[in-house]
Amino acid sequence: MAGRDAEFQGPVDLVVRARRALVDGAFRSVAVAVRGGRVVAVSGFDAAVDAAREVVLADDEVLLPGLVDTHVHVNEPGRTEWEGFASATRAAAAGGVTTILDMPLNSVPATLDPAALDVKRAAAQGSCFVDVGFWGGAVPGNAGELAPLHEAGVFGVKCFLLDSGVEEFPALDAAGLEEALTELARFDGLLLAHAEDADEIAAAANAGGPRFADFVDSRPPRAEALAVRAVAEAAARTGARAHVVHLSSAAGLAEVAAAKAAGTRLTVETCPHYLALDAGHVPDGATPFKCCPPIRDRAEQDALWRGLLDGTIDCVVSDHSPCTAELKLLEAGDFGAAWGGIASLQIGLPVVWTAARERGVPLETVVGWMSAATADLAGFGDRGRIAAGCVADFAVFAPEEEWTVAAQALQHKNKVTPYDGRTLTGAVRGTWRRGELLDLAADPVGELLTAPVRVAG
Repeated sequence: MAGRDAEFQGPVDLVVRARRALVDGAFRSVAVAVRGGRVVAVSGFDAAVDAAREVVLADDEVLLPGLVDTHVHVNEPGRTEWEGFASATRAAAAGGVTTILDMPLNSVPATLDPAALDVKRAAAQGSCFVDVGFWGGAVPGNAGELAPLHEAGVFGVKCFLLDSGVEEFPALDAAGLEEALTELARFDGLLLAHAEDADEIAAAANAGGPRFADFVDSRPPRAEALAVRAVAEAAARTGARAHVVHLSSAAGLAEVAAAKAAGTRLTVETCPHYLALDAGHVPDGATPFKCCPPIRDRAEQDALWRGLLDGTIDCVVSDHSPCTAELKLLEAGDFGAAWGGIASLQIGLPVVWTAARERGVPLETVVGWMSAATADLAGFGDRGRIAAGCVADFAVFAPEEEWTVAAQALQHKNKVTPYDGRTLTGAVRGTWRRGELLDLAADPVGELLTAPVRVAG
């Protein structure tokens, strides 16, 4: 690593000393020097440093790279009552997340062309506590907009293979998927796919109601597996890069493993709710637990953990997808009619770490899935890790601190979450952006990010 155990050259703005800091995938006792918002060197804890400021972490705290969450639904403009840039990024900062990528749907207009991207950026400007980038969208009829979106700085484009739930973001059929991937392959763009097969979902449909088991049955693992296979086969034919979002099942995982073994350019993510919650503990009528694909049983969850540990699953993201309490139909408890989505942006790290501890998975592995791996997915070479040349984005984390989630205390605009009342282990005590401790009561300081243009070659 450039700068590891390097001599500090000249005065610096800040030195952070930590008995345990995640550097090169392992915990070390270090002093991290920061100048101009970037790490300039990492050395031993007791290294002499000419620094304007010095911070020494408490013995029960660890220094982590700022997390990178590449799957966040901010919903502004258009559905700002669901969430917004100020509230979402404040929640991110409170949870140790220093960079988010915003999904193209649930806002109005959806991010389907450069003009809509400009509207989104205008809404975000001056409202973000952390750095924010944007995904574009791939829908029927906009293949000609994918290159202009790429040139305008989106990090890739998202598609659905079945009804997205909002009319302004229709699904791609098989021909549309092929067309989008063919176009993206021309400039090495990335396609993100919500992978559930529309015909299988239609065949499994039921009348809804409060029974969670009925809802799970309405989104069978086979639907996910068939759609993952379709994405993988189309990516293989076109040579394009594809990424499957929010994987939930062993059947889908098997398709990913087969595609990767065949050399297909396919990556995949999963989410805290699939790793920490299981269907056997979801009460009937508890619609805050609704998401698509659904939370499945313990055997499916075990398969996802195995997939993460063997590298088949690449990363963990929140899929923060909030809505108003009214849309969750909390009193009716109807899983068929309630809006699907889990709010967890602020608490993703302690949720996953709590589940990981029970399985003997070390913290450094968990953080890697949520920082370096997500940064790599987005193409950030200077985020998600503590190293010379990287932005000085850090999270201060107390891995042994126990606390209980109080939904009303969260920074999310709408306080509906399945984690309300749940005891977690691990607390974020501070978040640093570019060498400055974030103050959630102060003005927003985050920047809007533009992806570098990639060209296939």
